[in-house]
Amino acid sequence: MQKMQENTVASELINFLNASPTAFHAVEEAKKRLRNAGYEQVSERQDWNLEAGKRYFFTRNHSTIVAFAIGNKFEAGNGFYIVGAHTDSPCLKLKPVSKVTKGGYLKVGVQTYGSGLWHTWFDRDLTVAGRVIIKEEKDGSVSYSHRLVRIVEPIMRVPTIAIHLDRNVNSDGFKVNTETQLLPILATSIKTELNKAIAESDPVKSEETLADGKKSDKVMINSKHHSLVLEMIANQIGCKVDDICDFELQVCDTQPSVIAGAAKEFIFSGRLDNLCSSFCSLKVLLVKAFLDLKSCWLALIDATSSESDLKDESGVRMVALFDHEEVGSNSAQGAGSPVMLDALSRITSSFDSDSKLLPKAIQLSYLVSADMAHALHPNYMDKHEENHQPKLHGGLVIKHNANQRYATNAVTSFLFREIASKHNIPTQDFVVRNDMACGSTIGPILASGVGIRTVDVGAPQLSMHSIREMCAVDDVKHSYEHFKAFFLDFSNLDAKITVDI
Repeated sequence: MQKMQENTVASELINFLNASPTAFHAVEEAKKRLRNAGYEQVSERQDWNLEAGKRYFFTRNHSTIVAFAIGNKFEAGNGFYIVGAHTDSPCLKLKPVSKVTKGGYLKVGVQTYGSGLWHTWFDRDLTVAGRVIIKEEKDGSVSYSHRLVRIVEPIMRVPTIAIHLDRNVNSDGFKVNTETQLLPILATSIKTELNKAIAESDPVKSEETLADGKKSDKVMINSKHHSLVLEMIANQIGCKVDDICDFELQVCDTQPSVIAGAAKEFIFSGRLDNLCSSFCSLKVLLVKAFLDLKSCWLALIDATSSESDLKDESGVRMVALFDHEEVGSNSAQGAGSPVMLDALSRITSSFDSDSKLLPKAIQLSYLVSADMAHALHPNYMDKHEENHQPKLHGGLVIKHNANQRYATNAVTSFLFREIASKHNIPTQDFVVRNDMACGSTIGPILASGVGIRTVDVGAPQLSMHSIREMCAVDDVKHSYEHFKAFFLDFSNLDAKITVDI
């Protein structure tokens, strides 16, 4: 029975990963599941009329999402119990002008996003995905909408240079110039001309001039991007190239996520950092009498899906998934923005407008900052501190750093570990070696910006920031179970902590 749960939870993660090539797609997948579970979408541009015992969510920029379930006994000034993660991953993003033609090839100009292992992007079957802003005309009126796009088939590649032309690559290492050597090849100029797919040799022919002498939107967009790319996007969305106003696209690997390994114990996938944490904080497979294997619910939903679950809850259970963690979180939709504080403030003020109640609520709240952790690598054992070597299958890793690169302290780690102990869920600890730099995540940003008690945790993984990462099936289950236990048990456990602590 336990093995069945492991496999179903991991399988649902695989489905989520394969449906989420970008942060925009991940948020859209979360929205679908939230709506199916009875969550109501609210808009930050409108007033909120919230009720105790009800469930809500909102998005910002279509790439950050916050979902929350309000306890039946909630009163303004009560605490918030939050799991936070992020939706973005290191990748290559198309430049505002991506059209590059050189040496008889059509290449795509890209920017590096985050700290990726860029050598892993060579010799992969690649495509593009993201969001497109399109113009829509109906009954003489014009409007503009956001549409998701994903080209499924492989359409480009970044080839490595032959060893015959770089004889010292194995001795000196593969060093990538990300500006000149990391451009994906889309097509050859001669082939596209022969097929008349684009008109590179006759740009005047494709230009359209408006009455005032200005170029049309189609000409402007064609001057920035290869027509071949634009045509594929338009065909995928079902619009005309002329209707494409702008887009945010990124390069994606076409190889699907899989459960793998000789013992089927691993997950091989891109974007595990941090869609694995996002998934586990939101989603769990609810098997009704082990018959309905298609019933999909969120981890938050599973902890709030019946009236009895929220009946005795006096706080608010929340999941917040932010964009732009990989580049520092300093954006309107990142963890460094007011989005978290705005949510806490608006929920609290919906029940009482007294401004003194929000600071009280924050002091009663607790955040689990969930980002993936570095598992011990068997080929690089010396990269880990001797007494802190997280292993695959070992459960969530509690991250510590004396210099506050992580926000964990004795109280917050105790609370998180005590919940695990009650449910017989394994945990591990991690500190970086003193002679190595330490990474960071959304935990310290939210702890310092909001003033909320925070613990930084993450499931152990290998190949972090590679185009293909790996983690353990067991740790997906451990993460889900730990987050679910947190939602169900934290308020009772926190009540036993004395004020002096």
